[in-house]
Amino acid sequence: MTYAVYLGKQMAKKRGRTRGHRVREVETREPIQRFLIVCEGEKTEPNYFRGFKVPTHPEVPEVKGTGFNTRSLVEETMRLMREKGYDPQKDQVWCVFDRDSFSAEEFNAALSLAANNQIQIAYSNECFELWYYLHFQYLESGLPRSDYVKLLGKCLGHSYRKNSEGIYEELWPRQEQAIANAKRLLVQYVPPNPERDNPSTTVHKLVEELNRFVR
Repeated sequence: MTYAVYLGKQMAKKRGRTRGHRVREVETREPIQRFLIVCEGEKTEPNYFRGFKVPTHPEVPEVKGTGFNTRSLVEETMRLMREKGYDPQKDQVWCVFDRDSFSAEEFNAALSLAANNQIQIAYSNECFELWYYLHFQYLESGLPRSDYVKLLGKCLGHSYRKNSEGIYEELWPRQEQAIANAKRLLVQYVPPNPERDNPSTTVHKLVEELNRFVR
């Protein structure tokens, strides 16, 4: 056997192992799940979540901004689940809403209704802008929405716009810090009481689920 023939056979074996490894790698990926994300806000939250490049059907992911809040938002999510054929046993269905100034009764009723229908909640107390701010700083005291807007302007280096279509890309480099800060906030509340735990958010849980499928 000449050296050229020997080398050719070794390269062929190497290519075969590489192809086999790639096939096995693809086979072990988690199956893609459909995401239905129904948001209280009509622009702020939808614009952010549409930034995640998740290969699902029919959209990437399917995000709806409704203008509904708390219990009515969960009821709208239930309607969309039926209309669009989402199955929470195999699909991921989320509601995104704020504590804001809604009554404890309204907020807790929304949480209970969602749990009873296998809908997951990404809430923020007091507002979604808390999640954005955690990309830059940890904080221990709750703030009104107007203060978050001012602070975000300083952090971003320009005026914060609620309807920004590029906010996901702008915040993405700091996302790991935001997740760590959100988790740190939650562990201080024992036992947890979402309607009173201000500041707190579970938006990072939805973000982590989306990140499992980002390509």
